[in-house]
Amino acid sequence: MRRISNVAIGAVTAVALCTGTWLLAGAGAQAPPQPSAAQAGAGITGTTGSGDLPGAAALAPSPPDRIVVPSIKVDAPLMGLGLTSSGSLDVPPATKKNLAGWYESGTTPGERGTAIVAGHVDNSEGPAVFYDLGAVKKGASIDVERRDGSVAEFTVDAVEVYRAADFPDAKVYGAGERAELRVITCGGGYSRGTGYQGNVVVFAHLTGSR
Repeated sequence: MRRISNVAIGAVTAVALCTGTWLLAGAGAQAPPQPSAAQAGAGITGTTGSGDLPGAAALAPSPPDRIVVPSIKVDAPLMGLGLTSSGSLDVPPATKKNLAGWYESGTTPGERGTAIVAGHVDNSEGPAVFYDLGAVKKGASIDVERRDGSVAEFTVDAVEVYRAADFPDAKVYGAGERAELRVITCGGGYSRGTGYQGNVVVFAHLTGSR
């Protein structure tokens, strides 16, 4: 499969990811957790990764089939995602609560570069696959099961939240010098008129495989 740079992705603020339909429909529904300032990562950039933390040797390319985040009880299949006509990242079907997607024209999770995974925070029925993504802490593990039978093991470097107008495309999508992973969902402030007003992003890097 031909790989292209993640810079082809426009702003990640896809309306389909961020409508907050459950919060709109449910009286008294609680907004998802948001990362604290303590979980932010100083010095993380799109071109240098996350500073001095060591990383494992990158793996050969292989499409991912599943993502597991034990600390928030995520165990979900992955589907391939492309770009919308406006250049933003497409999203999994909103009706599939336990389904995430990966940008299949970019880096595969575990190979050198920056792999992108995205999923809904909720749908009309309630919390979806990444509802608790904002509660992930630095040092947490993320496993990605790959089609070649290997499991890419990532460690979280930071969890940050951005307003849509301030989304740092280069920081999130920029090419990494080692095997990097970004996991993205909706977050930030919430308005019944506009839905979620930003995005939660988990930054992680490859620390092992099995």
